Amino acid sequence: MERIMIMGVSAGVGKSTFARRLGDMLDMDVHHLDTFYWRPDWVEAPLEDFLAAQQEVLTQDQWIMEGNYSHSIDLRLKHADTIFYLELPLHVCLYRVLKRRLINSGKTRPDMCEGCEEKLDWPFLKFIITTYHSRKKSMKNRFAEIRRNEPDKVIVILDSKQKIEGYFLNGRNEQT
Repeated sequence: MERIMIMGVSAGVGKSTFARRLGDMLDMDVHHLDTFYWRPDWVEAPLEDFLAAQQEVLTQDQWIMEGNYSHSIDLRLKHADTIFYLELPLHVCLYRVLKRRLINSGKTRPDMCEGCEEKLDWPFLKFIITTYHSRKKSMKNRFAEIRRNEPDKVIVILDSKQKIEGYFLNGRNEQT
């Protein structure tokens, strides 16, 4: 594992936490896509800047990149040798998003751009709820396609809290 993507079914699934833990375990730098995408006060970066920031990381020999951002997923997939996909139930993701908002109220999380204080609004919750099942289905299809076309890529699907925690506790590299 030298070039690692971490993705998930939804916000709140634990991508950032998993990435930090994996980075510590492997002694590798972690890059959060949210820090490339958002500018202070929740202003979106121009697409060319967002892609250029990713491209800069992709030229390195080792990296962990965390986040979904479907409009640039193919860029990362082309370079990754390992993909971790986290999938927990919708109610767990929603609970974690709400909890994150309460815990980080008035603060900027370490996986966000400075100046983007934690917030939560109805459009974001609605996005999570309305896209959860279609994202789950599309990721299953995408992984099937990757397995057919790029059998050397390692895809690790962790679809329970126990499997996520077990990955670190047991040091196993389950390929699914």
